Amino acid sequence: MAFSVLVVDDSPTMVMSLKTTLTMRGFQVETAGNGRAALDKLQSGLKPNLMLTDINMPVMGGMELIRNIRALPDLKFVPILTLTTETEASKREEGKRAGATG
Repeated sequence: MAFSVLVVDDSPTMVMSLKTTLTMRGFQVETAGNGRAALDKLQSGLKPNLMLTDINMPVMGGMELIRNIRALPDLKFVPILTLTTETEASKREEGKRAGATG
């Protein structure tokens, strides 16, 4: 079974780039365009080995998504990495408090 990654980003270019790169390296990749769509997939049974999420997205942003994921018992310990253009240290700290791995 392939290692699976959920990529969550509202930028089609970023999603395509990450999906292409990860797929070429043998990963199974699922995508979502915002946190709500990602959470719906997760609540429907998707269980990725790793999640990559943007922070600033419409409908539901990355911080809210991370907090919601950490409340799901089956996904509580799945690594979540944030990919963002945010450079403020306060955003990194907020991500850690929400439950981001890195």
